[in-house]
Amino acid sequence: MYNGRIGKIEKVEVGLPNAQKLIGMPPVVPVPEELDWDFWLGSAPKVEYRGICHWNWRWILDYSGGQLTDWAGHHIDIAHWGLGLDRTGPVEIAGEGVYPAKTELYNVPIEYDFNCKYKTGVNIRVANSARLKYGMGVTWYGKDGWIHVDRGNKLTASKENLLEDLGSDKKALYKSENHFGNFLDCVKSRKETVTPVEVAHRSITVGLLGEIAMTTKQTIKWDPDKEQIVNNAEASKMLMRKFRAPWKLPEL
Repeated sequence: MYNGRIGKIEKVEVGLPNAQKLIGMPPVVPVPEELDWDFWLGSAPKVEYRGICHWNWRWILDYSGGQLTDWAGHHIDIAHWGLGLDRTGPVEIAGEGVYPAKTELYNVPIEYDFNCKYKTGVNIRVANSARLKYGMGVTWYGKDGWIHVDRGNKLTASKENLLEDLGSDKKALYKSENHFGNFLDCVKSRKETVTPVEVAHRSITVGLLGEIAMTTKQTIKWDPDKEQIVNNAEASKMLMRKFRAPWKLPEL
C-alpha cells in the first residue's frame, strides 16, 4: 500500500454493512406533540407521518441511501488513505443494486456492489459485506500479497511478515488515538485534523456516485477535479435534489 509492502496495488475491496431488511408500509400515526414534522422533513417531499424518525429514516431514499451512504465515509476514506487518494475521486463508476418493491416504504438498496476506476489505474470495489471474501473493512490486493483491516483495527494479511514493522524507513501516516482530542488540539495549533472536511467529502462522494450508477443502471463518467458527471444529463440531475417550497439554497 502506502509503503509498497505488498507491491503494486491491483485492486481494493471495501466492505460495508449488509442492509437492514425492513419490509412493509408502517401505518400512518399521529405526529407526537413535541415533533415539528414539517420542519423535520425540511426540503424533502411532504408525506404523512409513519413513525420513522429518529432511526429508520435512513432506509428511505428521500432522506438517505441506506447502509451504503451510512457507512461509505467510514471505510472508503480508509481505502483512499492507504492509496494516497484522499483528495480526489474515481473517473468511472458502474455496478448493480438490489432494491425492494416500489410499494415498500423502505426503498434503499438491500444489496449493492459497484466498481470505481481511478486515474492511477487502481480499481476500488464497494459492496455489502456478504458479497466480499473478507467482509467488513478494507482489503488491498497487491502483486506481493494482500492486507485487510476492519473497523476494530484488526489487521490480517496473506503472509504474516507483511504485518511486521517497517522500522525507521517507513512513510508514517497521520495518526490520531482520539479524534475528539485531535480536533481540539488542531483548534489550538491550526494544524489540519486527521479527518479534514475535504477528505470526508471525497469519501462520501464515492458512495453517492455508486447510488447514482446503480439507480440509473449506467456507467457514470466522473471528473474528480471539476466534480461533475461527464456527458450524462440524466445522472447529473441526481447530484442535486429538488427542494420542496419554501426551502431553497441561498444565492452565493
